[in-house]
Amino acid sequence: MALEDVCSFKERPVQHKWFSFSSLGDAAIPFPTSDCYNLRCSRLETSENNCGVPLHFFIPPLPHSSSFINTPLSSFCPPKNSMTVQKPFRLAHGTTTLGFIFQGGVIAAADTRASAGGLVACPAVHKITPIHSHLVVTSSGSGADCMLWERILIREIRLYQLRHGHRLSIRATAKLLSSMLHPFKGTEMCVALTLCGWDNGPKLIYVCSDGARLQGDVFSVGSGSPYAYGVLDRELRWSLSKGEAISLAREAVFRATHRDAYSGNNVDLFHITKSLESGNVLFDVVHQSRKSKRGKNKS
Repeated sequence: MALEDVCSFKERPVQHKWFSFSSLGDAAIPFPTSDCYNLRCSRLETSENNCGVPLHFFIPPLPHSSSFINTPLSSFCPPKNSMTVQKPFRLAHGTTTLGFIFQGGVIAAADTRASAGGLVACPAVHKITPIHSHLVVTSSGSGADCMLWERILIREIRLYQLRHGHRLSIRATAKLLSSMLHPFKGTEMCVALTLCGWDNGPKLIYVCSDGARLQGDVFSVGSGSPYAYGVLDRELRWSLSKGEAISLAREAVFRATHRDAYSGNNVDLFHITKSLESGNVLFDVVHQSRKSKRGKNKS
């Protein structure tokens, strides 16, 4: 071609720039050569169609390569009786999140403490994340795992809307998340998400890392959930007003943090409803800063 003529590509064969065995003469120099397919290959494979350029790249020579090549792969595996290094202490995670449906929409509430064993890692974590214009998610479990899967879920919902021209329903979102999480069943991944939103009515769906998917009217997840359920089972009813629902959610999380050492600090609340005027879904964010550990301050 013209580029080859300008560069004099044919007059200067490429193989001269590569390793030449003829330059070694008859000297017995141990220079092992191998390609990516056969570690014992010692012949430079070239092709006439590409001006003699080698078909495979050679790896650098290894010291004592013959013994390395003949070593069985099983010798590189750790012995079965090898000791594993134990963690100095178990990083137990805890939280208190809840969500319930009432006549005025959906309430989502959570504490703001991130714990790692006996350590309060962060006192101001957002455990309620807006995923789309009609959906928020409460998260409990490992903080890193929850943040990762929340980002994945946000991406998949946006891609679906771009491809199909309409948003993914909440039930379909829960099914998608469950399908993505199910292959990780039995691993150390710990994710428990509660989808709270409005889609042809209020929706509340719980999805966890083993692929379980449950739809209901009230869910509380985390180490403080038994105490939160005690308050919710006593006071929750369909006819609650907006103010009563917000007070109930705040009180349930607040009481749970008094008994659960891994939950605490403040209470965050979201109220999801549908605007009768525009038909859009509205998020009413209510930040409560009531101290949860022996504190009696309320703002």
